[in-house]
Amino acid sequence: QVQLVESGGGLVQAGGSLRLSCAASGISCSIYAMGWYRQAPGKQRDVVATITAGGSTNYADSVKGRFTISRDNAKNTVYLQMDSLKPEDTAVYYCRANWGALGYWGQGTQVTVSS
Repeated sequence: QVQLVESGGGLVQAGGSLRLSCAASGISCSIYAMGWYRQAPGKQRDVVATITAGGSTNYADSVKGRFTISRDNAKNTVYLQMDSLKPEDTAVYYCRANWGALGYWGQGTQVTVSS
């Protein structure tokens, strides 16, 4: 019943931009802490950005100043605006929802940044 569906990934040139979306169903994003994670080949899955139910945000050092996480509770959707993309941003990006002991993952969307 709970589903997180990511979209917006693709292939872009270095310096370009992408906007990822995470559409939630079966839960209300308004009461969940939401986050974006990424996993590159041969690497662990790392947090990129998080946003609490109250709107407080945090970012990995590697994306500060370039990425922005936001939420639209009316649309039950979380976004990740990615600007000034670098080849090292290439990864599968996953949406995450957490509320207390409850947690859910999306299936991911591929982002590839070419040099």
